[in-house]
Amino acid sequence: MHIGYSAFFQNLSGQHTDEDVYRHELAMADLAEPLGFDSVWSPEHHFTNYVMMPNPAQFLSWVAARTERVQLGAMINVLPWHDPVRLCEEWSVLDEMSGGRAILGLGRGLGRVEFDGFRLDMADSRGQFTEYTAAIVDALETGYIQSDGPHLQQERAAIRPFPSRSFRGRTYASAVSPESIDLMAKLGVGLLIIAQKPWPITTAEIAGYRQRYLELNGEAPPDPIIAVFIAVDEDAKRAEEMFERYMVAYSNSAVDHYQFEDEGIADIPGYEYYAGISSNIAKHGRDKFARFLAELQVWGTPDEVADKLIEYQQMVGAGGIVGVFSYGGMPFDEAEDNMRLFSEKVMPRLQAYEIAGGVGAPAARTSVGATISGTKVSW
Repeated sequence: MHIGYSAFFQNLSGQHTDEDVYRHELAMADLAEPLGFDSVWSPEHHFTNYVMMPNPAQFLSWVAARTERVQLGAMINVLPWHDPVRLCEEWSVLDEMSGGRAILGLGRGLGRVEFDGFRLDMADSRGQFTEYTAAIVDALETGYIQSDGPHLQQERAAIRPFPSRSFRGRTYASAVSPESIDLMAKLGVGLLIIAQKPWPITTAEIAGYRQRYLELNGEAPPDPIIAVFIAVDEDAKRAEEMFERYMVAYSNSAVDHYQFEDEGIADIPGYEYYAGISSNIAKHGRDKFARFLAELQVWGTPDEVADKLIEYQQMVGAGGIVGVFSYGGMPFDEAEDNMRLFSEKVMPRLQAYEIAGGVGAPAARTSVGATISGTKVSW
């Protein structure tokens, strides 16, 4: 099984400068390849201490220059915050500089503080995500971007350097709502699962996505990827303390950043799906919801963590797991110990666990044609 590492760049403790956090996260990223991880990832966020990584492609270019084999993934690029032309160029450059190691991640975004900071209306995000995704997927296959939709009017323009390898099979989206999942199937995009809902619901959605993908594309989709926060310690009691102190703190930071308590999110077109979250918080309390988010993550002794991750893989047929090891105000030395113990005692068992699929394998270009958003493309 493919095992990835994700930097997180979170600054919650109040004891460190942003520069301190960057030095720590870069040092952790430098460990990923020597410790045996298969990929390095980064989320995208802006304006707060929740995650201080505004440009995944820039960070991953730094990683590319310091590594030889790890794949390089975005978890995710939030499309309404980008010019689609520039995003295609950035990822074509990263792919060329890394020798084809890029894994493209796409998403719609949920943080109102970020939409406000970019002077954008969240009500436009669903339409933007739909049109931008179609244009970007098309452009990275054909080498040309064009669109004539209400949210994106783009005359045909070349992407240079020309994408020399197909991104089909290594493009993933963090899709939460049923509407987004159906769109990903139509566009031939894989799914990145960031745990935030009960696993039985996620399992049912993945099954529906697989069926829809097969109907539309005549082939099975890429196996999904699971991103999860991990706390591991040889002492089960100590692992439980890490859960209580750091995972719960991370979950509370997510509630703050995304303003899940504000029931007004359901009034924003395209975000009706989140009405259930705010109503549940109003009914059961913020602390209970934050704990629910924390309990979707993985913690315990090495054997317990390995068992749980294999269980998650089996539930959704995942091609790989991406772990976050530094979060929630965790001291830097504890975060490094967390990552090292995982690589020493958990990762060998997971990487030896054989599965049929994988993560981020580029599809070979062929003469077979397909139509995406009205544009003929070939791969």
